[in-house]
Amino acid sequence: MPRTPEVKPSILRPGGKAPEFTLHTTPDQTVSLKDFRGRPVVLAFYPADWSPVCADQMGLYAQVMPEFKKFEAEVLGISVDGIWSHLAFSKDRRLNFPLLADFEPKGAVSRAYGVYESRTGESARALFVIDPKGTIRWSFLSPDGVNPGADGILSALEKLE
Repeated sequence: MPRTPEVKPSILRPGGKAPEFTLHTTPDQTVSLKDFRGRPVVLAFYPADWSPVCADQMGLYAQVMPEFKKFEAEVLGISVDGIWSHLAFSKDRRLNFPLLADFEPKGAVSRAYGVYESRTGESARALFVIDPKGTIRWSFLSPDGVNPGADGILSALEKLE
């Protein structure tokens, strides 16, 4: 039986408006992109809570939060995992930024940003820097097994100044 070719996500590029969204961060609290208008926002899409690379990546962002705060940037982690998984993962990893559940409808926000992996049913590992007016200024798609680090994010934030 012939294999279907793998379709790579088609990540949104810089220059366009960031798609608006509202996602749950706790069972009774939501976060909307528009809540952060007037400040830069870093969206960190990642495949799954508890995976080693995701744990390292999210932990790194918690450690370099003082650098992000120098630019008054808000960091939001997004995956298709549920709220309870996010809350446990966040507590275990001592994260100091919200994790948003792109759970139902599954991957809707990931799809809007062009980073949903239908083959695995997860978000790809992708980063976006959105300026205070809501325009995407930088985007990056990383291989799932590679922690993209924070250098690209910090460079993009510097260029917003």
